[in-house]
Amino acid sequence: MRRLALAPALALAFAVPAMAQGLPEPLTAAPGDPARGRALVLDQQRSLCTLCHAGLVPQVPFPGDLGPDLTGVGDRLTLPELRLRLVDSRAVNPDTIMPPFHSLDGLSRVGARWQGATILSAQEVENVAAFLATLKGGSE
Repeated sequence: MRRLALAPALALAFAVPAMAQGLPEPLTAAPGDPARGRALVLDQQRSLCTLCHAGLVPQVPFPGDLGPDLTGVGDRLTLPELRLRLVDSRAVNPDTIMPPFHSLDGLSRVGARWQGATILSAQEVENVAAFLATLKGGSE
């Protein structure tokens, strides 16, 4: 019985760092396009999402397991929470291995080609967040 009472408290404790950082407002005036976000998620040259995450699309034969399974992530996280994790997931987990897709703060050992540039543009972040928000109920 006591374990059930602790579960909401633990969930809140894990949510506090994100709330303390503040959730980013939309990065662009244009809303995210889920279809473009899906295409970017599947682009193994740009985003590499499927290298680390399962649950993004059923067509990926061997999804990664380094990051959390994203099945139903649209049920668990709001659009601003998804955006925060894409912009810079270190705001939620300072020890994450997920790269900051739209932040240059505190980076080291960045290749010359990528210095001063984010991995994804503001609109691309919005597109991917919009796609992830569609992943509800354990299906695409």
